[in-house]
Amino acid sequence: MSNLEKPSPPRRKYLKSAIKLMGFVLLLSEIDIAWGAKILGVRIWPSEDYTRITLESDTPLPITQQILSNPDRLVVDVPGMELNSTLKDLVAKVKPNDPYVSQIRVGQFQPGLVRLVFDLKEPVKPQLFTLDPIAGYQYRMVLDLYPTIPPDPLMELVKSSARKEQALEKSNQEVDLIAQFATRKEIPSTPIAQAIPEVKESPKPAKYKRLITIAIDAGHGGEDPGAIGSMGSKEKHVVLSIAKRLSEKIEGEAYMRSFLTRDGDYFVPLNIRVQKARRVEADLFVSIHADAFIESNAKGASVFALSQMGASSTMARWMANKENSSDLIGGINIKTQDKQVANLLLDMSTTAQIKDSLLVGNSILKQIGGFAALHKGTVEQASFAVLKAPDIPSILVETAFISNPQEEARLNDEAYQDRIAEAILKGIKEYFSKNPPVAKRLNS
Repeated sequence: MSNLEKPSPPRRKYLKSAIKLMGFVLLLSEIDIAWGAKILGVRIWPSEDYTRITLESDTPLPITQQILSNPDRLVVDVPGMELNSTLKDLVAKVKPNDPYVSQIRVGQFQPGLVRLVFDLKEPVKPQLFTLDPIAGYQYRMVLDLYPTIPPDPLMELVKSSARKEQALEKSNQEVDLIAQFATRKEIPSTPIAQAIPEVKESPKPAKYKRLITIAIDAGHGGEDPGAIGSMGSKEKHVVLSIAKRLSEKIEGEAYMRSFLTRDGDYFVPLNIRVQKARRVEADLFVSIHADAFIESNAKGASVFALSQMGASSTMARWMANKENSSDLIGGINIKTQDKQVANLLLDMSTTAQIKDSLLVGNSILKQIGGFAALHKGTVEQASFAVLKAPDIPSILVETAFISNPQEEARLNDEAYQDRIAEAILKGIKEYFSKNPPVAKRLNS
């Protein structure tokens, strides 16, 4: 640098002071953004999959985190903030049945710095991310606590249905025994065989090689309430109730078992719902909803299947776009989303899957139409993200419009919920009676 480029000593001193001042002003501006932040709400959503903690504020929060062990705990620092009653409320929101968080401690660690300490029941892998304002939410800081060893839904399903598997296997063996002696035109001295006077003239006993697995998907959940009726009913609660009723009815069938993609009030991303169904090797995926429309007089139940050729109607397209925005409202960590996987699922969705989806969809629609109004008498199609399992017939049932006051009241009626669940079950049974599942899935 030449002498012309070097500032004189007095000027150099002035520049240093100016730089320090500018840095101080920049620092103040960053702190002011956080310091002026107002905490609007704190929420905790526990589940076996993960526990979600949400801090909602009117401006973004510059939060940091660190994991500590012996004992296991997560430390979260919120700079530029003083402890307030809303943050203190987080302590009381921890539920005893939370799989991962035993308690939360909140305190003013130092002036302008609030510290939250999460005492953990086991080691976790935290994911911290922020969400921009959307729907009725302002800025959200989301902390998802995932177990280091994720639960295996298939193993849990196998354990829960072990007795039913054994009973079915025993039944299959008895059918084999009867068939064997029927061929010989003899009656063995067993109670079940003696109960049949003329074996050779008896109808062939029904035989199911294995249990039929039905994946039941209650839409929305957690941060995503779904549609909200004029009386304040939230779609996420209504559909979970119907899903649980359907699950109970399926469990009452000797040759079926059910799997719920969510069994509580928490959010499950759309692609994870599909992955769960595939992980348990489901024979059918049924997503249950109770949506809203811009016109409050819209009414009637609907059933949807996937379409690769565009939506079958303007309503179907509108519904698909609305349901596909669930991830944005419920909140997903964009960095963890694999776009290639999403595209692969779309490309792999086969004509056979869609054909089977239409068949089972029509069976269910016919059953619902026996006692309830239908929005349309045929299964509609659109590009629903949650229906893109390539090898599982998948349908989405809109049980009624929660935006219609009369239908909202009906959706909250336990008897109606039970009739809807029963109709779905009858439709499922009718479909599988005509389209029995293969003996073994290719990926099992």
